[in-house]
Amino acid sequence: MKKYAIVVAGGKGLRMGGDIPKQFIPVKGKPVLMRTLEAFYAYDDSISLILVLPETQQEYWRQLCEDCGFTLPHQIATGGETRFHSVKNGLSLVGNEGLVAVHDGVRPFVSQKVIAACYAAAAEKGAAIPVIDVVETLRRLKGGGASETVARDSYRLVQTPQVFSVDLLKRAYEQTYVPNFTDDASVVEAFGHPVCLVAGNRENIKLTTPFDLKMAEMLA
Repeated sequence: MKKYAIVVAGGKGLRMGGDIPKQFIPVKGKPVLMRTLEAFYAYDDSISLILVLPETQQEYWRQLCEDCGFTLPHQIATGGETRFHSVKNGLSLVGNEGLVAVHDGVRPFVSQKVIAACYAAAAEKGAAIPVIDVVETLRRLKGGGASETVARDSYRLVQTPQVFSVDLLKRAYEQTYVPNFTDDASVVEAFGHPVCLVAGNRENIKLTTPFDLKMAEMLA
């Protein structure tokens, strides 16, 4: 079955505190985004990779690839106003059959085991996302300064890649955008299709803050 992976990288890196968008920051000499693309290529070198970048960052990326000798085959789609619109633009480069993953460009440490499990579950169920257990105590804010502890066993933290049958995801993305479409699973569930949960890997962190970058240096 044909496999696609849409890697979404539209961050400005403001929480990193620097001028370079977080997806381009080097981790042990290699930009984060290159590590992310390599993770999918290592899983399956026949996969079709689609990188979604803001138009203003595309020339910088091409120059970065040239400077680093990065020749991994991939297509580039232009990012949109929101993540929803960016993914929709990426889907325009996807064929009509097969499986498609959507992954955060700043999650370079997803394991091949998790990628494989998500594709396998999506092939069977149509939609699969990786999750990890909540290990800290959770409290729900009730307003007026009040709060209460909630059962963490009832919650999971969601990661990417989120993998779907191509037909399902394309039809789901024909819906009108609403603000609570925070990830692809929320779009597919609003379309009326259930999502299968797959065990993720805790190292699959989303690099957002300077602390995350320090963690990345240890994991690389």
